[in-house]
Order: sequence, then C-alpha cells, then structure tokens
Amino acid sequence: MTDELAAANVNRSYQLAASSIAIFTFLLFFLYPKFASGQIDAWSYQISLIVMGVATFSFAFSSFYYYAASLGGRIEDAERARYARRGDRAWLLGCILLFLTPSLILFTIRLLVVAAAWFALWLVYLSFVLRFFPRVQAGGKR
Repeated sequence: MTDELAAANVNRSYQLAASSIAIFTFLLFFLYPKFASGQIDAWSYQISLIVMGVATFSFAFSSFYYYAASLGGRIEDAERARYARRGDRAWLLGCILLFLTPSLILFTIRLLVVAAAWFALWLVYLSFVLRFFPRVQAGGKR
C-alpha cells in the first residue's frame, strides 16, 4: 500500500466515522423520546445503537491501522501490509454494520415490510462482500 493510498484511507475512514456519529446522534435525538414513552420496539432500538457504536469504532480502528500503514520507511513492509489488512477488515466490518442499520431502524419503528426488504438487500450485500472481499483487500488473492 502506498503512502498516498494509506493517507486517503485514513481520511475516508474518519469521514465514515463522523457520518456514523451523526447517525447515532440522530437515533438518540429523534427516537429516544419514543423509546422512553414505549412507542417503538425497545430491543430493536437498543440493538441499532449498539450496531452504530461498533460501526463507528470499526471506522476509528481502521483509521488507526491505515495511519500506521502510511508511516513509510519507519516500519517494515511486512508490518505495513499487516496494518493495511487489519485496516481493510475493520473498515469492512464498519461498512457491513453501517448498511445493516437502516433495516434495524425500520424494524424499530415497526415498518416490517420495508425493513424486511432492506434486510434482504443487506443479505445480498453481505454475500457479495464475503465472495469478493478476499480479492480486494490489501495483499489479498488476485
């Protein structure tokens, strides 16, 4: 991984972490009063918040790993590649969970048909990622 690519990945991961924090804040600001009054499904709401927390921190960890991979001549190439692969995996986990969140929110507000459609699309995305991710991650199979 080149220094420029690693630095760009740091910026992308930070932006995704910031977006995740914004979504988390939205979930708290708009849905917490409904949670407190019992108008929404409590379990789905809490799971949505947990999923957003894990996604946010996955992006934060990927930023750290990509930053470590961008250190250039200060670390060995094998260690840089290991950091890049870890960054790729943390980024992927964050994306998978970020894309799961809409269906969880829809389940929370009891729009079950729409939530099921979003969840089905998420399952398609998950199967796509599981098939192709090993080929595109840093140092993956070609």
